Amino acid sequence: MANEVCLRTLGLDRPWDIDQYRSIGGYEMLKKIFSEGITPEQIIEEVKTSSLRGRGGAGFPTGLKWSFISRNAPGQKFVVCNSDEGEPGTFKDRDILRYNPHQLVEGMIIAGFAIGATRGYNYIRGEFIEPAQRFQDAIDQAREAGFLGENIFGSGFDFDLNVHLGGGAYVCGEETALLESIEGKKGQPRYKPPFPAHFGLYGCPTIINNTESLASIPMIMEKGGQWFKDLGVENSGGTKLFSISGNINNPGVFEISMGTPFFELLEMAGGMKDGRPIKAVIPGGSSSPVIPGEQMMDLTMDYDSIQGAGSMLGSGAVIVMDDTNCMVKVLERMSYFYYEESCGQCTPCREGTGWLYRVVSRIENGQGRPEDLALLDDVTEKIAGRTICALGDAAAMPVQGMLKHFRDEFEYHIEHKRCKVGS
Repeated sequence: MANEVCLRTLGLDRPWDIDQYRSIGGYEMLKKIFSEGITPEQIIEEVKTSSLRGRGGAGFPTGLKWSFISRNAPGQKFVVCNSDEGEPGTFKDRDILRYNPHQLVEGMIIAGFAIGATRGYNYIRGEFIEPAQRFQDAIDQAREAGFLGENIFGSGFDFDLNVHLGGGAYVCGEETALLESIEGKKGQPRYKPPFPAHFGLYGCPTIINNTESLASIPMIMEKGGQWFKDLGVENSGGTKLFSISGNINNPGVFEISMGTPFFELLEMAGGMKDGRPIKAVIPGGSSSPVIPGEQMMDLTMDYDSIQGAGSMLGSGAVIVMDDTNCMVKVLERMSYFYYEESCGQCTPCREGTGWLYRVVSRIENGQGRPEDLALLDDVTEKIAGRTICALGDAAAMPVQGMLKHFRDEFEYHIEHKRCKVGS
């Protein structure tokens, strides 16, 4: 099943326009919820049935997250969409904002009704100028058509949306750092607990979901949670957007069923460039450990399969590398990214990411020492699991994955002071 959910508007001339979205049934589910008296509890149960898991990287069950909020508790509540999309290799959410923004608007309204929120924010990466404008236009159109604002469809339910542009910090993809940023503070993760469901935006109960997660909601409600679940496999319901790049012929975004074999996704992307052999795959964005290419060809694209291979499905950012890639050079580039993007709040991450980058860099530049590999192992163990947010883990896991599967290349660099690839 391809383009069944989040990219179902791609065949339209102007898929971002409200009239064209409504021509394929857009906003009808929202009307039905109010006209037929579908309750918030029923919505949450349908989302639970769907087995929709967070599409931003963590993979937490969406319906379960919604159920954490006491919707009848007094006071303001918020729905927040995470469209920051800063994970290297990830470029899927911006296509939802470009080509199906109204489905995201509808999904956020339904989510708001389900948890008793009257206000929503979409935190969009500041560099996404065109996607942000498309989403703002969709908000304006929806408001003009009566889908946003006060007393929607005479139901007594009020809900409105705002766009908040991010400041370009990768750490603001972490949900509590994102909340701090919306509040006008420095984007640094909060200590947890309390969790956002109890103390979120401006201290109010808040749910935070990825763009793809919220954009899936209207289709789940329209066709049923079981329909969505059946599109995928056990423990990984529905379709998933995969952004695939690297040494392939046709990089792009593909919406496919969970559980699709990796080799089929690779074929959709045109196969390996110049027919070269596949060497390695990063299956879920740069923070997920690398998997050797031969092993990856036997895997399916779902949470359990990728986890069983020692990595993560993550954001669905698939980076494919052929035999011309030096894995030491690849790791040096990734380590530099995490070193630069650490917010500095936690000592293991602030100091450890610098250690990782400097050690990998000296190995790459012919100055490595035999004890450096043990040093890298030691530093990653002192970072992982010892920070407020997952950025520390994100910096450590690529190093651990590279040393596990391609240690020989690092040893060659240290012994010969040059790269093994092409030698």
